[in-house]
Amino acid sequence: MSTATFVLAATSSDVLDVIAAFAGGLFIAGALVWAVLFGMRVQDRELPRPLSQEQPRLPESGPIREIREMREPDELSAPVDGRERLMPYQLHHSGSRRGKDQHRKRWLPGSSGGFGSGGLGHV
Repeated sequence: MSTATFVLAATSSDVLDVIAAFAGGLFIAGALVWAVLFGMRVQDRELPRPLSQEQPRLPESGPIREIREMREPDELSAPVDGRERLMPYQLHHSGSRRGKDQHRKRWLPGSSGGFGSGGLGHV
């Protein structure tokens, strides 16, 4: 084999690499164009956006305010001997009735903070 054959083989592999890279780029560009067109078709099939007249409005009485109240937990009696314990599906939501005292409990000076906070505890 002569040197010219090696040069021809080397250049032909570079040309194949360039052609493969160009074909790969062309494939990726085609896939992106297809994806955009597909997305546009899907968007055209969706319902149109609501008009300004169809938007929700505030009630005439104004915005609805949050109601804050203290709730009392329902006390459960301990099961008497011979009676089965209550299962979770037999219970209703806790705090089902309004509490008598509607004042929020506040931190008392001299009482401890969270567990391990280094406070003195309740005195």
